[in-house]
Amino acid sequence: MGNWLTADTWFYNLVGSLSDVIWSYLLIALLLILGIYFTIRTGFVQFRMLKEMFVLLFKEGTDRSGFKDRKGTSAFQAFAISTAARVGTGNLAGVALAISAGGPGAIFWMWVIALIGAATGFVESTLAQMYKVKDKDGFRGGPAYYMEQALNARWLGIIFAVLITLCFGFIFNGVQTNTIAQAFNGAYNIPTVYVGLAIMLLIGVIIYGGIRRIAVVAEIIVPIFASLYVIVAVIIMIINIADVPQVFGLIFSQAFGIREVAGGTAGGALMLGIQRGLFSNEAGMGSAPNAAATAYVSHPVKQGLVQSLGVLTDTLIICSATAFIILLSGTYADAGANIEGIQLTQQALAFHLGGWAQTFVSLAIFFFAFSSLLGNYYYGEVNVEFISPKRIYVQIFRVCFLLFVLLGAASGLELVWAMADLFMGLMAVVNLIAIALLGHIVAAALKNYMDQRRQGLDPVFYNDSIPWLKNLKAWGKKR
Repeated sequence: MGNWLTADTWFYNLVGSLSDVIWSYLLIALLLILGIYFTIRTGFVQFRMLKEMFVLLFKEGTDRSGFKDRKGTSAFQAFAISTAARVGTGNLAGVALAISAGGPGAIFWMWVIALIGAATGFVESTLAQMYKVKDKDGFRGGPAYYMEQALNARWLGIIFAVLITLCFGFIFNGVQTNTIAQAFNGAYNIPTVYVGLAIMLLIGVIIYGGIRRIAVVAEIIVPIFASLYVIVAVIIMIINIADVPQVFGLIFSQAFGIREVAGGTAGGALMLGIQRGLFSNEAGMGSAPNAAATAYVSHPVKQGLVQSLGVLTDTLIICSATAFIILLSGTYADAGANIEGIQLTQQALAFHLGGWAQTFVSLAIFFFAFSSLLGNYYYGEVNVEFISPKRIYVQIFRVCFLLFVLLGAASGLELVWAMADLFMGLMAVVNLIAIALLGHIVAAALKNYMDQRRQGLDPVFYNDSIPWLKNLKAWGKKR
């Protein structure tokens, strides 16, 4: 094999260069332009329907006769699966990296991109609901499915399915399991390979139980541990309440202050904030729609709204929790170039909470990253099924997935991170092109939803609710 897979080789540099081109120019431009376009086209849906998002989140999936459906996931379970994939180590390490490299102003731009990206998240998840298909567990779908059915471009769907399977099904596993293994190795001196074996066994038990078991585990892990993390951040803010206004001032002033613009750091804050925000909330990436399609709801717009809330939850609540923990400690200013990412978050928590913070961070990393592995697995499986319905390919994928969990725990990940950025960028470009072409369909679905709401009805969608639409397979006709 030689050393071509190590950092600072020609292959690593090639992957990094391609990733930089995609993220620094094409992808950020597409995400910003389409985010603004979808915000306007949907009438600022992420703001005007915020209350409805919370109401829909906790509604049980029912069939049109009023009985609880026995197949498919609930709106909340689909939300939990997608949030499980979103809420990973990036929420602890990615935010810290943005602050250490781009300054506190990066957080402002993370907020901005979440507010804009929530409209993009609404569009892609509504499309996934509209073009979902029935399977043995209820429903499945995602970008590959609406590329095939709405654009009549199965070839494009296969390209996307391959990219997301490689990215989420394999590469991201290394990132997540390595972070867990390193955290426990540093805190308790447990060999990384033992940590990897333990994770592999736990994940295996869950994924062989199917989407229902994944949904049940995700809806327990995500709310409990995300809530605990946010509660810790709120307690820290209360203890340091006198300094909170100063932190807000620091974030806003460094986002576009005169001194920062003159020194060139405002641009760095903007770029890092956008990149880390997009990496964290995944709006437009085409990942969350795979979870959105599993939900049993009476109208596709309902799940689009719930997934839009997921984008806001990830960045405005969980990422902000990490930001305030770090900024209220003041450690980011003294850390220097040698401390960034998860180490900076650990140092900040230790400043506030004392020595037991290392244990808390280790547990937080474990549950956040473990929940991400669950979401990542499902994204890979549903796209393998799109490429071929033969179950043997799903079984092969499961074995490979578990092997990558083990390998990731004990590997060096410089190249893996670079490849993750590249494949996620390529995946997002393909998805964004598709939803740009299909945005008018979502606008029509939203109009149908609002027309029914104005009549005082609980909106219901059918194959012929929008007469000019074709290839809707999961909705049935109005009786």
